[in-house]
Amino acid sequence: MSTLVIPTRWRLFSILFLLSFLSYLMRQNIHVAGEFMMPELGISEIEMGWIYAAFIWGYALCQLPGGILGKRLGPRLALASIGLVWVITTALTGWLPGHIFTTGSGIIVSLLIVRFLVGVAHAPIYPIQAAVVERWFPVGHWALPNAVSSTGLTLGAAVAQPLVAVVMVYWGWRVSFYLFIPLGLVLFMLWWWYATDEPADHPSMTAVELAHIQKSRQQLTQDVGFGAWKQLIKNRDTVLLTCAYFAENYIFYLFFTWFFHYLVTELGFSILETGFLASLPWLSGAVMASLGGYTCDALCARVGPRLGCRIPAIIGLLGAGIFLYVGLYATSPYTAVLLLSLCFASTQFAEGSYWSAQTYIAGPYTAPACGVMNTGGNLAGIVVAPSMPYLAAHIGWVAALSTGTIVAFVGAILWLFIRADQPFRPAQVAS
Repeated sequence: MSTLVIPTRWRLFSILFLLSFLSYLMRQNIHVAGEFMMPELGISEIEMGWIYAAFIWGYALCQLPGGILGKRLGPRLALASIGLVWVITTALTGWLPGHIFTTGSGIIVSLLIVRFLVGVAHAPIYPIQAAVVERWFPVGHWALPNAVSSTGLTLGAAVAQPLVAVVMVYWGWRVSFYLFIPLGLVLFMLWWWYATDEPADHPSMTAVELAHIQKSRQQLTQDVGFGAWKQLIKNRDTVLLTCAYFAENYIFYLFFTWFFHYLVTELGFSILETGFLASLPWLSGAVMASLGGYTCDALCARVGPRLGCRIPAIIGLLGAGIFLYVGLYATSPYTAVLLLSLCFASTQFAEGSYWSAQTYIAGPYTAPACGVMNTGGNLAGIVVAPSMPYLAAHIGWVAALSTGTIVAFVGAILWLFIRADQPFRPAQVAS
C-alpha cells in the first residue's frame, strides 16, 4: 500500500497558511473589541475610524518596503524578524490605553501610534509570501496557494469575530489582545526552524519535486539585479493591477472595519449574536478564495494567463458589486447578512487572480511588485475606515456603504486592460 507524501513546498506553505490565519486574528480583534473600547475609553465613532485607519496607514505605506525587505533579506529572516514586532504591538494595544495613558487625548494618540506600528509589522507578510509562492511552486500554479493563504486570513477573521466577542463579554476587551500572543511565538519559531529561502536548500526537497518547480522558468522575467525593482513602479500592468486592487479592497475594508458595527447599530443584533453572524462573510470567503484560485490556475493552463486571471477577477468584482447593493437594501436583517456574505465571498473569488497575475508579470521581483500592488489595495482602507462614519452621519450607513458597488464595477473594467501574459522586462542594473 502506497503512502501519501505531502510535497515539501506544501508543508512549508502550511506554516505560511497558519501565519496568515494568525495575522488576521491579531489585527481583526480591535474591530470587535472596539464596541466596548469606545464607551469605556470615551472614543467616538469618527475617532475610532481614525484609529482603525492608523493600522491601514502603517500597513499600506510599508507594503513596498516590506517587499523590498523580503527581496533583500530573504523570506526566512524577514518573516521571523517581523514576528516579534507583531507580538509586542498587539500586547501594547491592550495595555497602553486606559492604563498608561488615561486622558482622552493620550488614549487616542497612543492608539493611533500603536495601531500604526501594528500595520507596519504586518505589512511584509503577503508580499513576502507571494515571493515564496513564486520560488517554491511551479509556473502557472501560483493562484491556488495565494488563494489558500486568503482562505487562511478569512478563517482567522471568521474565528476572531465570535471568539473575541465571547472573550470580551466575559473577560474584557483587553484580554482579546493578549490571547493570541503565545500562538504567535510558537508559529514564528516553527517558521524559523523549518523554512529555507530557496527550494534547493531544503533538506527534504527531492530532485523530482525540484525539477517540477523549476520547469519552464526560462520564459519568465529574469533577475538582473536587486535594484531593478524600482522599474516596477512604471510598469503599465503593475500600475493597472494596483488600481484594480484598490477597487476590490474598497469592499474588503468595508467588512474589515465597519461590518461588525453595522450589524450592531443598524441591523440591531446583540454583541454575541453579531460575533457569530459577522463571521459568515469570512467563512464564505474562505471557501470561495480557494475555489477562485483553483479556477484561475485551471483557466491559465487552458487559455493562458491573460484570460485565465482576467475572467475570475471580473466575475468576482461584478458579483461583489451586485450582492453589496442588494444586501444593503434588503428588508430582512438575516437576508441582508446572507447577501452581504455573498458579496464578500465574491471578492475572495477574485483574490488569487491578482497575486497570480502579478507573479506572472514580475517573476523574481514578485515581493516588491506585490508590495506595490498591495499598497494600492490598502489605500482603499485608508479611505474607507475614516470616511464611512463621516458619510453615514450625512447620508446614512446604507448609502455610504453602497459606494462600494460603483468602485467594484470600475475595478472590473480595469481588468479588461491588464495583461498577465506580458512579463516585466527590466533593464540591467547593479546588484
